[in-house]
Amino acid sequence: MQKKLILSDPAVMMGKPVIAGTRITVELILDKLAAGETIEQILDAHPRLTRDAIQAALSFAADSLRDEVVYPIQEVA
Repeated sequence: MQKKLILSDPAVMMGKPVIAGTRITVELILDKLAAGETIEQILDAHPRLTRDAIQAALSFAADSLRDEVVYPIQEVA
């Protein structure tokens, strides 16, 4: 069910994964959460979003990172 909430269409937001029926990208949701916004604040700011949609965005991001790609992280001194 959650996978149907995330779509990627080259004609919408240059193909970035979005919440179905919106132009709200998975990236935007992740950025807002990383900046410290709560789910409630995101839902208030974007009335077309649902908790299920936010959960689908998180699930999509986690699935995307399961690929066999290594992401080296360097510490900043």
